[in-house]
Amino acid sequence: MKPVLFNFTDAQITEFVTELGQPKFRARQIRDWLNRGAPDFSVMKNLPESLRAQLNEIAQTLPVRVVKKLESSDRQTTKFLLELGDGEQIECVLMRTSYGNSVCVSSQAGCAMGCKFCASTLLGLKRNLTTNEIFAQILVAQWELRGDRESDRHIHPNGDANNGDVSHIVVMGTGEPLQNTENVIGFIERANSDMGIGWRKITVSTCGIVPGIKKLTEWGRPINLAISLHAPTDELRSRIMPINNKYPLSDVLHAAFEFSGLHNRQLMIEYILLAVRNENGEPELLNCTPEYAEKLSDLLRGKNCMVNLIPWNTVDERDFVSPSGNAVHRFQDILIKNGIHTRIRRERGNDIGSACGQLRLNNKKVNK
Repeated sequence: MKPVLFNFTDAQITEFVTELGQPKFRARQIRDWLNRGAPDFSVMKNLPESLRAQLNEIAQTLPVRVVKKLESSDRQTTKFLLELGDGEQIECVLMRTSYGNSVCVSSQAGCAMGCKFCASTLLGLKRNLTTNEIFAQILVAQWELRGDRESDRHIHPNGDANNGDVSHIVVMGTGEPLQNTENVIGFIERANSDMGIGWRKITVSTCGIVPGIKKLTEWGRPINLAISLHAPTDELRSRIMPINNKYPLSDVLHAAFEFSGLHNRQLMIEYILLAVRNENGEPELLNCTPEYAEKLSDLLRGKNCMVNLIPWNTVDERDFVSPSGNAVHRFQDILIKNGIHTRIRRERGNDIGSACGQLRLNNKKVNK
C-alpha cells in the first residue's frame, strides 16, 4: 500500500522528500497542494515533472480516491464514490445552494443501525473512518469547486454563480456519526480551525445514540444537532429503527434538547414520511397519518425545534413508497396548526441517488 502523504506530519513529509534527494522547500509546496485537495501529484505544477512522476509511482496524496463522480441534472449536486486505502468505499455529496456550498460527509464505511427505509445500512458496518478520511471528503469537494471557479459552469436558477469554497458541513452521509464520536469531533475541530467553517454551519445527524449526544454536550461546541426521529411512538419507531430498542424516544429527546438548550440552538428533527402497499397493492400511510401528526405535535409542543419533513426517496431494495403530496401537506398542516415549526425539505440529487436515505456502500459493482 502506498504511503498517504496527507497523513504525514510536516516533518515526515520533509524527511520523505529529502530522502528522494529533493530540497526541503519541496515539502512546503507539497503540503500546500495537499491542503487544497490535490487528487494526485500530476497537478502539482510547481514541482519538477520528474518528481511528480516519481511521487505518483511511490505515494498517494489523500486517504481517499475518487472512483466515480455523478452530477445531478440541474448541475447543482455532485456525488462522489470514494475508495479508502483498504478498498472500502464511501460516498460524499457536494450541494451548491443559494446560501453556499454544503458537503454531506460519511463517518463510517457502511452502517450498523439497520433502519428499514435506508440504503446505507444494507451491507452492514465495515468500519469507522479516521479523522483524516472524513476531512479528506471536504477536500475532494473543495477541489471540485476549484474546477467550478475555473469553468464558471455552475449557475443557480436565479442567475447567480456560486463558485466559492465549502461553507457548510453536514455529517449525514453513510454511517452513524455518534458511533464514531471521537473522530467526528476531531474532524469538526479541524474543519473549524483549518478551513474557517463556523460551528453554526456544521450539523451532526444521529439516529439517537444517547451517550454520543451527551459527549457532544460535554464537548460544548455550538454546532447544530439533527435527530432522525421518523416516528412519534416507541412501538412504531422500534419497528422501523431498531436502535430505538436500546435508546427509546424519551431518552433521545431529553438528551437532544439538553444539548440544543445549552447553546440556545434550534434542534432539527428529521422525519421521513413513509407509506407501504397494502394487500391490494394500494399505498397506505405508515408514519404520516393525521393521528401520528397529532402524536408528534404532543412530543414537540413548546420545544425549540424545526421538523424537516422528508417524503421517502426510492431505495430499490426497500418495500416502502412515498406518500402522496396531499398526505404530506396534510401532515405538515397539522403540525403547523399545533404550533410546530416545520418545512418540507427540498431533496437534492435524487436522480443520482444522493438524496436523504439513498447513500449506500455501493462496493465494486458501482465501478462497472
